[in-house]
Amino acid sequence: MKLLRTLLFPLSILFYLAIWIRNKLYEYRILKSTKFSIPVVCIGNLSTGGTGKTPHTEYLIRLLQETNKKIATLSRGYGRNTNGFRLVAENDSAALVGDEPLQLKNKFPAIDVAVCEDRVAGINQLLAFNPKLDIVLLDDAFQHRAVTPSFSILLTDYANLYCNDFILPAGNLREPRSVAARAAAVVVTKCPMNISAKEMTLITQKIKKTNTQRIFFSHIKYGELVSLANGTILKALPSKIISVSGIAHPEVFLEHLRQKGNLIKSFVYSDHYDFSERDIVSIVSFYKMNKAEELAIVTTEKDAMRLRKFNKQLADIPVYYVPIEVSFIDKEFDSYFLKKV
Repeated sequence: MKLLRTLLFPLSILFYLAIWIRNKLYEYRILKSTKFSIPVVCIGNLSTGGTGKTPHTEYLIRLLQETNKKIATLSRGYGRNTNGFRLVAENDSAALVGDEPLQLKNKFPAIDVAVCEDRVAGINQLLAFNPKLDIVLLDDAFQHRAVTPSFSILLTDYANLYCNDFILPAGNLREPRSVAARAAAVVVTKCPMNISAKEMTLITQKIKKTNTQRIFFSHIKYGELVSLANGTILKALPSKIISVSGIAHPEVFLEHLRQKGNLIKSFVYSDHYDFSERDIVSIVSFYKMNKAEELAIVTTEKDAMRLRKFNKQLADIPVYYVPIEVSFIDKEFDSYFLKKV
């Protein structure tokens, strides 16, 4: 893999030049960037997925709901088979709107959740639909320069810091490390629960923040199991588990299951994987071959959005998903964010 990355280095130079030219066109206002009259918050990353954008978006929604703000979220709707602007309904399918927007709508039915590839058009249509909106959260939009955000949050995975990476295809970055300066705040995500102050200081030094940036640290909190079939809560993990995951970097999820029970089999698929009938047959067959007391299938919250179309095939099998939330180690984040927006 290291040799392949080295061989791809010349292509990374070309990609770097293309991104540099594009960013300069925005900086010199040759390409238009639209600023809106209400706050628009961008939550994004530099790497190719897996930094926890959706749970951090959920955190911001909860925080803003405490202030009684009228909130909308807008994302591309990755993995959907539709195009253009669409408001997300709770009973939509992941194929129509994407798994992450569907997850947000099911968790927060009172807010407006929309998908649109064109973020400017999407925000305009949200404002037309609800003129009383107070704030729009853009999920995964750091590279979408056509919108000038009021506030940008850049996420970077504790185990894969952007400052240690390189631009595609030799590395995993969608833009050069230098563009991190556009962010008002950098959040190091998926930190260990016992991360020390010394390690946080070392990471802060590695990131080399600007004079105006703030750096925060967050970690994942797993909730109680929720039944895919009816939404009931299971207080404890079954003693034997079959996992199903189609997310970027599933290692943290799988380690959580290993710590809680006997993980006898892991079905691991690519991020935003579109499960097929054949996949479900394979999973169900393995379950029946190994059926025993306290055996259940456990998946992620995002995967649950794509699996629920197979409720009939899974009707007689205990299938649960694990909700996740984020918690900030530095408790100043809330007041800092609310003051800025």
